[in-house]
Amino acid sequence: MPRPTSTKKAQQQSRKQQKQPIARKHTDWSGIAMKGGKSKAEPKKADSKLSVKKGAAAKATKKGKAAKDPNQPKRPPSSFFVFMEEFREQYKQKHPNNKSVAAVGKAGGDKWKSMSEAEKAPYARISDKRKAEYEKNMKAYNKKQSEEKAEEQEESDRSRSEVNDEEDDDDDSEEEEED
Repeated sequence: MPRPTSTKKAQQQSRKQQKQPIARKHTDWSGIAMKGGKSKAEPKKADSKLSVKKGAAAKATKKGKAAKDPNQPKRPPSSFFVFMEEFREQYKQKHPNNKSVAAVGKAGGDKWKSMSEAEKAPYARISDKRKAEYEKNMKAYNKKQSEEKAEEQEESDRSRSEVNDEEDDDDDSEEEEED
């Protein structure tokens, strides 16, 4: 019997002829005894060469964002979000039974797209004012953060020098004992 080419369909036909089960990734084979296989009743022993240390795996997966400082000023909203603050109130008055956030967002987006630049201008001015205020607050925040880091650095330098002084004292006492 000639062997078919190695396409997926040909492989399936050859399996049917040989009456072999198709192995799938997530097939439950617990009820089927296989030659040379282990039953589920036996505990699985991990190969020590293949195992990954838990500490190394945890460090590799936890390389996320740094923790946010709750004292950091929040970024200002864009002109669209300033518009949406006002639009949400108007929409809720017109549609009091609507609980869908998506519907409000879609209606607001549609209205924003249909507005001219002149109609968007007041929202842009408000947004610019908030941005200027945010930048002023960020400068003050960054200045405060740099001062705190400088204080921490000074403190750690002091503690290092104290530790070194104690070690020097210990060395002097050992030399005196040797004499």
